[in-house]
Amino acid sequence: MKSVKIFSATLLAVVSTFCVAVMGANYVTKQPLPASGQNGFAVVELFTSEGCSSCPPADELLGKIQQEYKDKPVYVLAYHVDYWDRMGWKDAYSSAAYTQRQSEYSHLLGSQLYTPQVIVNGEAEFVGSDERTLRETLVHVINGKASANLAITARQINGSLLINYTLTGNYKPAVLRLALVQKKAVRQIKRGENQGRTLTHWQIVRSLNTSTISANGKGKLQLPIPKDFIENEWEVIAMVQDPATAKIYAAAKATLVVNAKDAEQIKK
Repeated sequence: MKSVKIFSATLLAVVSTFCVAVMGANYVTKQPLPASGQNGFAVVELFTSEGCSSCPPADELLGKIQQEYKDKPVYVLAYHVDYWDRMGWKDAYSSAAYTQRQSEYSHLLGSQLYTPQVIVNGEAEFVGSDERTLRETLVHVINGKASANLAITARQINGSLLINYTLTGNYKPAVLRLALVQKKAVRQIKRGENQGRTLTHWQIVRSLNTSTISANGKGKLQLPIPKDFIENEWEVIAMVQDPATAKIYAAAKATLVVNAKDAEQIKK
């Protein structure tokens, strides 16, 4: 494992950022979990960067998990942090907002700031390429029982996304976080630690919005969409999260479709 020290204006401090070597290379892939009869779920958040040479294995692992568990309550999110941008290559998907989210997790969970890092349900954190730990964690949380239930729909109307949500159960205090996710992208890296490599990214978070939850647990929200948005290549993932502890109470996703009749219904 190697360590580099980076000054980040976002963090307003000198932090140690670790690019962690691949772990569990000989781990035998397990099949996706069967239905358990519970309503457990997993929100898998990866903090990664095109500038980190140890991140591609973690990206590939999350891509594999996304494919294996696409019909299960597993919600994969990849945040591209920006502190690697000063190390020779600017990540096209990086954002200071994602570095800030990782920093908040670091504070709440008492973890270091490093890439690749995975956080599950806002409570468990470990090296993003550690397949054994990830799969064991998925077994535990999916076979658990959630305290709340969330459902969302999403429709594209006039350059925006209209989101309907319904939330029930025990989830207070919490906020609603909406991630607009690009499912896949392929990039050629010309500089930095991954120079000369072609990287495949999965479940790229392109925006993350936080909203208050209405008193009755039902509401409508509007999100802007980027110029390169293609509805069948993106999705919306929603999380109900306690901002004070980082615990995630519920999650859901919506594929994006365009339907004029549905759009008019949402407007009413």
